Amino acid sequence: MLQNRFGKLAATALAGSMLMGAAACGGSEGPTTAKPADGASSSAPEASKGAKVGLAYDIGGRGDQSFNDAAAAGLDKAKTELGLAETKELEADNGETEAAKEERLRLLAGDGFNPIVAIGFAYSGPVKKVAAEFPDTKFAIVDDAAAAGPNISNLLFAEHEGSFIVGAAAALKSKKGHVGFVGGVDVPLIKKFEAGFAAGAKAVKSDIKVDVKYLTQPPDFGGFNDPAKGKTAAEGMFDAGADVVYHAAGGSGSGVFEAAKAAKGLAIGVDSDQAKTAAADVQSVVMTSMLKKVDVAVFDFLKSFTGGGVKAGPTVYDLKAGGVDYSTTGGQVDDIKAKLDEYKQKIISGETTVPDKTS
Repeated sequence: MLQNRFGKLAATALAGSMLMGAAACGGSEGPTTAKPADGASSSAPEASKGAKVGLAYDIGGRGDQSFNDAAAAGLDKAKTELGLAETKELEADNGETEAAKEERLRLLAGDGFNPIVAIGFAYSGPVKKVAAEFPDTKFAIVDDAAAAGPNISNLLFAEHEGSFIVGAAAALKSKKGHVGFVGGVDVPLIKKFEAGFAAGAKAVKSDIKVDVKYLTQPPDFGGFNDPAKGKTAAEGMFDAGADVVYHAAGGSGSGVFEAAKAAKGLAIGVDSDQAKTAAADVQSVVMTSMLKKVDVAVFDFLKSFTGGGVKAGPTVYDLKAGGVDYSTTGGQVDDIKAKLDEYKQKIISGETTVPDKTS
C-alpha cells in the first residue's frame, strides 16, 4: 500500500467489462429492510461499464480483523464478480478532524471515483457536505442515517438483534452468572450492541451480572483501535469474576481476546467471524461472534450501482434479512445452537422485541 496524508491507499486496476445484475430499486421514503434474496432486477437500466469505486475506511482500515475487514470483503467480492474498472481505498487516521475526512472524500470524488462508500458513522457530516458538492456522484455510508441527500444511501444494521443472540449464548455458557461487555466508544450506535447483549443474557438468566466498560468517549474515537485498552478493560472484568466477555470495539477486540486467553475465559467477537480472523493464538477463546454483514451491504450497494438501481435513503439489514447473525466456527456453541435458534426465530417472528437503547 502507498501512504499519503489522507491515509493508506490501495488502487487496483481490473479489466473493464459489462456489469450485469442489480438489486431491486425502491423509493426513498422511509427505511427499506434488506431482502434475504440476492436476485437480479429485470427492470434495472442497462448496466454501467467499469465502475471506479472509492472506499473510505474508518480507523484501523483493512486488516482490523473486524468492521473494516468486513467492508473490504464486500469490495473484494465486487472486484471479482462485477468487473470494477478501478478501486481506491483510503484509511482514517486516529484523532483526525472532520475536515480531514471531508478532504478524503473530496479527493476520491474529484478523481472521478463513483460510487464512494464511507465506512462508519464518523463520516456522517463529511458525507453530507461532500455529497452536496458532487451531486452526480453516488455515496453510501455504513452505520449512519443522519447524512441524508438525493445521492446518499444509508446502510444500516439491527446490531441489537444479533447482540441479543450472543448475549443469550454468553449466559448459557457462563458458569459464574457473570459476563461483560467492552464497547469501543460510548456512542448511541455501540449502545445498541450493549442493549441487545444485556437483554439476551437476561432472557436466559434474569439475575445475571453484566459488567460494562467503554474505552473512550467522543470526540476520542481511538477506542476502536487500541488493543491495550481493550485488554485492560477485559482483564478487569475477568478479575472481577466474569467468565465471558463480548466486545464491540473494532481493532481493540484483539486485546479482549488476549485477556480471555490469560484468564482461561471465553470471548465473543463482533462484525466478522473472529474465530477465523483473529490472531491464530487467540482464536480458540472466541466462542462465537456477532456477525454484522457489512460485506453484504457493501456488495449489494455496488451491485445496485452497476445495474443502475441505487436507492437513496436507509436500508436496514436485520436478523430476518440475514444482515446480522451469530457464528458457529469452532463448535463451541454447538451444544446450545438449538436454543439460540429458538431465540432467533422469536425475534424474526416478532414474538420477541429487542431493545436498541440502554435503560
